[in-house]
Formats: sequence, structure tokens, C-alpha cells
Amino acid sequence: MAKSQETYSKKEKTKKRLQKRREKEQQREERRLAGNAPTAFEDMIAYVDEHGNITSTPPDPNRKKEKINAADIDVSVPKTSEVEDPTAPRTGKVTFFNHEKGFGFIEDNANQHRIFVHVNQLTETINENDQVSFFAVDTPKGKQAESVKKI
Repeated sequence: MAKSQETYSKKEKTKKRLQKRREKEQQREERRLAGNAPTAFEDMIAYVDEHGNITSTPPDPNRKKEKINAADIDVSVPKTSEVEDPTAPRTGKVTFFNHEKGFGFIEDNANQHRIFVHVNQLTETINENDQVSFFAVDTPKGKQAESVKKI
């Protein structure tokens, strides 16, 4: 006599698949009996009033509309007060420096941003709370200080 080709794990998988199918059918039937039918399209529509708020009521076509002069609307970018010269040296205070790991941070005096500094970019050794001058360079990870020296 030949052995059955159906193993225990195959039987278990088919049992689980059939059980899942029965559960889905049961859930579908419960939803149908509960009356959770999809809502009507009109119930899903939202309207925007003249102030930009979302409402469920349509706008009143008989309402008097306010006239707005298009020339009164300002669409522009505010002017910057002063553009920094990227080639000019900056000054700042060393807020943190780890000599063992070889990096630290400088707080720029002009805009109070923290700028990364690596030991390779130092012209002389620095310590925390030292006033320094440096050049800020954009890198993929942010600003980095170059040619750092004490003041």
C-alpha cells in the first residue's frame, strides 16, 4: 500500500485556510446584518466656506459676495534684512570640544547656531569657552567650521 502524500503540515495549512475563509464569510454576514452599508456620496461631500473652514452645508448662492481687489493681495517673499558674506570670517565661542574623539561645536556669535568643528580643521588647539574665528562651509550634513583659530 502506498503512503498518503498529504503530510501533517499540509493538513494543518489547509485547516487554517478554511478556518480563515469561514471567519471572513461570518464577518461579512455580520456587517450585512448590522446595516453598516456604505454611506451615500452626498454624505461624504465637504464644502469650504469663504473663510476657508470645512462645512457639511453647501454655500448659499443668494448670499451677497464680498468684492476683493486682486492688487491688494501681497504675494511675495519678505526681504531679508542683511545677507551674510560667506567668504567673511565668523567669530564664535567653543561650547563643546572632546580632545579624545577630535570634534566639537562652536556657537556662532552672529546667529547663535551650533557649528560642527573637527580637529583636522584647527590651526591651533582650542578648549571649551574659547573665543575663535572660523569660516563656515556647507557640507551634506550641515555647516562645518574650517580654519579655526583662537582670537
